[in-house]
Amino acid sequence: MKFGLDAIRNYYPGSFLRLLLLAFAAVVLPLMIAFVNAALLIERLSDQSQTAVGQAAQAARASRLLMEQVTTLERTVRQYLVLDDPVLLDDYDRVRKRFKLTTSELSLLPLDEAQLVELNKTIDKEQDLFEQLQRAPARPAEKRQLISGYADLSDLARRVLDVSNRLTDRAVERLRATAAHAQEILWWHLFATVPLGILICVALTFFIARPIRQLDQAIRRLGGGQFGGDIHISGPADLYQLGGRLEWLRQRLVEAEEQKQLFLRHVSHELKTPLTALREGSELLADGTAGTLSPAQSQIVTILKEKSAQLQAMIDGMLNYQQAQESVARLHLAPVRVDEVVRRVLSDHRLAIATRGIRAQVRLEPLTVSADFEKLRVVIDNLVSNAIKYSPDGGTISLGLRRRASNIEIEVGDAGPGIPNEDRERIFDWFYRGRHGRHGRVSGSGLGLAIAKEFVRAHRGNIQVAEGSAPGAHFRVTLPMEPLVSQ
Repeated sequence: MKFGLDAIRNYYPGSFLRLLLLAFAAVVLPLMIAFVNAALLIERLSDQSQTAVGQAAQAARASRLLMEQVTTLERTVRQYLVLDDPVLLDDYDRVRKRFKLTTSELSLLPLDEAQLVELNKTIDKEQDLFEQLQRAPARPAEKRQLISGYADLSDLARRVLDVSNRLTDRAVERLRATAAHAQEILWWHLFATVPLGILICVALTFFIARPIRQLDQAIRRLGGGQFGGDIHISGPADLYQLGGRLEWLRQRLVEAEEQKQLFLRHVSHELKTPLTALREGSELLADGTAGTLSPAQSQIVTILKEKSAQLQAMIDGMLNYQQAQESVARLHLAPVRVDEVVRRVLSDHRLAIATRGIRAQVRLEPLTVSADFEKLRVVIDNLVSNAIKYSPDGGTISLGLRRRASNIEIEVGDAGPGIPNEDRERIFDWFYRGRHGRHGRVSGSGLGLAIAKEFVRAHRGNIQVAEGSAPGAHFRVTLPMEPLVSQ
């Protein structure tokens, strides 16, 4: 087991601060990767858009210019055929040079095969027409054929313009596809990053919260007086060392508890022998065995009897405390009819109830739970004893038993002075007696409710001070209906 704990501890960094920094880095890293990828995609999309827009603009400008140049060539040829002016041929040469530059510019663009065919047809057609023009056609038929050829050249130029428009459309479509692909990649990054981030957060929360939770549980166990079981903290080195300190403290507390219990056993047994002699002597004096006592002597003997009885009750309380702590974890489970236990407890107290004229209001449902009969009887007996003890003569105590969801509830109330707010937090502590118990006419050992709480907790139940509709103290015990595992 120790090897396993050491292996788990090796996964943790040397300190809790370093663990937090690593956790922060692990959460931020996927986000940073996603942001970098998004930035690269946007940059690539921007570069492609600039290139595509530039090529499309260049193609459109060159195509329009080509169309204008072909129109100028056709107009110049028509004028030359009519006027037969050599100067017009010089103008034709200048326009033709610009035409060749434009076609060269278009040929450098990323055209597909069909577009290159149209452009080459235009170039070849212009070259053929130029050669016909150099042969100086004189007959009208030849002139009409030449003019018709330039009309065909205009159609070819118009097709090249259409080609450039298609190039622009293709660039826009390519940009749209690239943008859609980038968007798809970004969505995939989002879908991958969010679950990954949640998974990392959950895992890191487990690794960070686990040692903290272990420390909290260890401290709560020590604070609740549960000293059994070693304390192991599987976390960073500093928290692991803190767990070692808690384990050292637990061992010291166990030793102190053992010494306390040993002390209580020795003191209780050592005090009972002389106390028994003292009580027997005071009883003999009170009975007149040693002779008749004067009124003053009788008063002193009465005080001795009362105080020795009070001391005997305190010693018995310490012994009961010792026995209760030793037996609280040992349950002998069996099906128990809780309503019958309540009636039995009332029967045991019927003499005290009748003597003080107390009325008992009982509302019991027939319910059965898996419980330790004797410990459950002690719980109810202690609550009923308190109710009788603190109720005024002629008062009323109430007992209720009902089912609430998967639990049963036992309620015991009295018509006494109630429990002050300042006593409610400590009323179930060992040897704690409330304000009425310390200064009123009723005196107790401060063990009854503490024993009841421990026995109820052993049954995985809960006992608490409840709010009642009538004055007095009201207690509620909640026990689970489902069967318990025998301990």
